[in-house]
Amino acid sequence: MSRKKTEWFEVEEGEKVEDCLERMAAAGYTVAGRREEPLFQEVDGEVIPVRQVIQFKGILKES
Repeated sequence: MSRKKTEWFEVEEGEKVEDCLERMAAAGYTVAGRREEPLFQEVDGEVIPVRQVIQFKGILKES
């Protein structure tokens, strides 16, 4: 089975950035980029920030 050469890994809620990076390495990927974006929620007509979504772009390591 062929794996994707690039894949995005998201830091899950309650997970540390280091844990996500370890998960990437265990899957055979190295970090090639990072992106962040805020996650908002509307409460009583007011938009409030909930958390920051962090994703890492992983490139498959050569065997």
